Amino acid sequence: MRRQWWVAQATAVALLTGGAVLAAGAAPAWADAPLSVAATEQPADPAAALKAAAAQSARDYVHSIAVSKLPAELRVSAWNALRSSRGDEAIAEWMAPGGGYAYAKQRLKDSRAQNRSFCERVVATHTAQFSPAVRAAAEKALKGSDADRAAFVKSGYAQAQKRDRESREADVQHRLEVASSDREFVAALARNAPGEQVRVAAQWALRPGATDADITEFYGYGWATGGSLDLEAYRLHVSDAETARAEAEAAWKAVSEHAGSAQKAWLAEQEAAAAQAENWRSVAKAAKESANGLWKGIGDPAEANGTSWAEEQAGAAASAGFWKDMFERSQEAESRVKG
Repeated sequence: MRRQWWVAQATAVALLTGGAVLAAGAAPAWADAPLSVAATEQPADPAAALKAAAAQSARDYVHSIAVSKLPAELRVSAWNALRSSRGDEAIAEWMAPGGGYAYAKQRLKDSRAQNRSFCERVVATHTAQFSPAVRAAAEKALKGSDADRAAFVKSGYAQAQKRDRESREADVQHRLEVASSDREFVAALARNAPGEQVRVAAQWALRPGATDADITEFYGYGWATGGSLDLEAYRLHVSDAETARAEAEAAWKAVSEHAGSAQKAWLAEQEAAAAQAENWRSVAKAAKESANGLWKGIGDPAEANGTSWAEEQAGAAASAGFWKDMFERSQEAESRVKG
């Protein structure tokens, strides 16, 4: 349901502005689809049924944002729209260009939001076993003020990293040895990892002047951090694609053309998510089976990433199927209009 909003919104806009969605005598392609009870009971006022179905589909989409794993600014903004006393009008405004979604996206660029996001990411990717000082400092910053989080981002993170590195170097008994095969594996990730941020993290670990400590830290948290950033970027990309408002063309030809391109786009998203899911499942398996201490830190994050990417893959597959069905239905309706 969450990707049906484009068709629903096109209908709602045309109806609310008094436009004619269909050519005279034509039945809408989604009239046969089980979008809602109202759509299947064939009430006396088809326009009212379409408007109700469009409004419900839009509301379902905004709800999917509210309960997603997107940044808090987007989720809170979506909840506010859902709880507004203005009902469907508030939902439509939230999805419109320059509306609530766009405003929330803009807020993500605010330094306070970025600082909080950074602290949250550090807590999620730096384990207390490998990075106790960093983890403790990040948790403290999250519980503190905006100034505390800004200070952590500016210098606190680097200072805590330095303390953790010194502790690891001093701990001779538990020092992790970096073999040439470990370095070669990072080099392979720097070239071929499916996620851009993982590639960047691997390249940083191999930068000129880097030491074995940098390789160790890549396995300890850099790999997981890059994977987290890749997943966040994918989710925001998908959300932007869903929320970008299409033109409310009052013709089935426009719906058909959009549905065809949307299906192709979602098939590509499905393929990308599938590749990431398989990659992280393989990493998790290798980490659990490896006796190499360097791999201990990536096992749990890799397993979590694999699960998340599998969920994204399933969502993309459902969307591709929806738009395939919409393409076929819209072409059928267009043919009926032409007689």
